[in-house]
Amino acid sequence: MRIVLAGYNLDKDVIDGLRKASPGRLDVTPETLSAAYARISRDPRPVDELRRAAREEVEKARRSNRTIIFGMGHHSVAEHAVFNFDVVGVSRLAIEEIEHFRLSSYTEKSQRYILLGNDFVVPEEIRGSGEERLFLATIRAQNRLYHRLFRKLRPHVFSRHPALAADPRRRSLLEGWAMEDARYAVSLATEAQLGLTTNARNLELMIRRFGASPLAEVRELGRRFFDLAREVAPSIVLFTEPSDHDALTYAGIRAEAGSWTRGRGLRSARVSVVDRDADGDDRILAAFLHTVSGRPAGECRKRAASLGPAAKRELMKKAFARMEFYDFPPREFEHAGLTFELVVSASCFAQLKRHRMLTLTGQEYDPALSVTVPPAIDAVGAGKAFREMADRTADAYARLKTKTGNAAAYVLMNAHRRRVLLRVNLRELYHISRLREDDAAQWEIRQVAAKMSAAARKAMPLAGMLLGGKDSYPGRYNKIFGRAPKVLPPNILK
Repeated sequence: MRIVLAGYNLDKDVIDGLRKASPGRLDVTPETLSAAYARISRDPRPVDELRRAAREEVEKARRSNRTIIFGMGHHSVAEHAVFNFDVVGVSRLAIEEIEHFRLSSYTEKSQRYILLGNDFVVPEEIRGSGEERLFLATIRAQNRLYHRLFRKLRPHVFSRHPALAADPRRRSLLEGWAMEDARYAVSLATEAQLGLTTNARNLELMIRRFGASPLAEVRELGRRFFDLAREVAPSIVLFTEPSDHDALTYAGIRAEAGSWTRGRGLRSARVSVVDRDADGDDRILAAFLHTVSGRPAGECRKRAASLGPAAKRELMKKAFARMEFYDFPPREFEHAGLTFELVVSASCFAQLKRHRMLTLTGQEYDPALSVTVPPAIDAVGAGKAFREMADRTADAYARLKTKTGNAAAYVLMNAHRRRVLLRVNLRELYHISRLREDDAAQWEIRQVAAKMSAAARKAMPLAGMLLGGKDSYPGRYNKIFGRAPKVLPPNILK
């Protein structure tokens, strides 16, 4: 065996220094990796030799990329080229579009841990609408409310947790709890930043989709990404023009559905089960039998269904017996799941969307769904001012909507809600539950995750028996096995 470290990410300032020290070098590009790996299937030379050849003949490597990726359709070759982007000064609304893409990595400035200033994006559509003064006045009023709320919430949180407040090392945690509730007042126009890591194939898809966006800010994002990537890797990011499929599909569906789509439905429950695999426990057990036996799936399904309750439970327990709080169930748990409709605030959605391996679709933010008001805001006597701001924002949104269409959403608060449809398998639900039901999680998504877990345990009591946050894991495990797990979560060890 021979393992070679073929490359790794470098800060662009380091790369620029390398180019300055060696002017004229063409091989400082991720394209050579794509070209070398593309040749593996048809060239018998060792991979490190293929990389060396690609570095020595960069233009030939680029021609090879265009032929293999775009001529022959082997787009996966582009996945070997990876880019890092600093994304600064964009709106929270635009970040929702960026983080829609599953196979990229993001780290975002948190409104839970960083006290916000008063920075926000004024979108192009607003500037030309004749309603810019309304937009600016509304956003500035929201920001003033945010700072008033923080000043009230901070002493309230400290008084509720005197032991933590007495420890200087824990005060930033308490301030974060105050910030996370105050942020419900700020808008989706609030400036944010993130670090983005993505491969060339996903970057190309992102650019193409952004080109079809109704929001000017998102279209400009796509142009900026393309210009920067093309400068260093012109052979692997080519299909970037928006297609009619991206631009017109939903409009066509909306037109076909007719006037019914423009009505208002009944209020939805915060968490409701739309669909579930009623035989989910049997499906998962059958998948395990299929994995460990030499029998076809149909026989495994019949065998699982024929087992008695005690035998099913003992078989399922074998899947959990060695699982620690940081482990997740085996992949067989992906063969059963549930579909939920959730009504969540923008604050909650910002966390929910990070679980990219589930299926998540949604409606636009809708002031008719009201707002989510953090209980602490009512507790400090600011509930009336908060709801008045929500009403003022809804009025501004209605005026902006007639002139700016989708861009009106920039003025909405983090408290405003949307309906989303979420399909999740049991394995991914364990990931959500362990992270978002934990005592350290933000309160709104903790409530949502707990209701999802409760519905899963009702539908699939065996597969869902260990759902819960990290903090509750030892107790749940002990209840099932009569002993504690080997490894305890860090918050249990303190």
